[in-house]
Amino acid sequence: GPAEGLGKIIQRFPQKDWEDTPFPQGIELFCQPGGWQLSKERKQPTFFVVVLTDIDSERHYCSCLTFYEAEINLQGTKEIEGEEESGLIPPAEVFAPKSLVLVSRLDYPEIFRACLGLIYTVYVDSLNVSLETLIANLCSCLVPASGGSQ
Repeated sequence: GPAEGLGKIIQRFPQKDWEDTPFPQGIELFCQPGGWQLSKERKQPTFFVVVLTDIDSERHYCSCLTFYEAEINLQGTKEIEGEEESGLIPPAEVFAPKSLVLVSRLDYPEIFRACLGLIYTVYVDSLNVSLETLIANLCSCLVPASGGSQ
């Protein structure tokens, strides 16, 4: 229907806030500027950056990669001669949005786009790499100083 759903955080890394870096509250509200809506067709992945400013005027660059995947856990009902019959909606008929978000104090949108693209590829291709290990490796990379060599 035309109703809009609400986003929720399914998984996050790190699982607990770092002392100097709290998790931005309400980030799921910024992941889908057009709203969390199901689609009858699979849409192409999209990428954008949102800049959030906290109470201390610190900027947080939130790089978002949104993709649509077949939803297989929806329950549908259909009415047959005044009775309701419950059944699953075929997965190819409904696609739900999912967002991968990378939050940083650094403004490197192209590097973050590449990182999210790598995570997306591992996820959709079900490669034999744990997402936890992949995220840990990305978090341990050294980022060059602004104006320095690549």
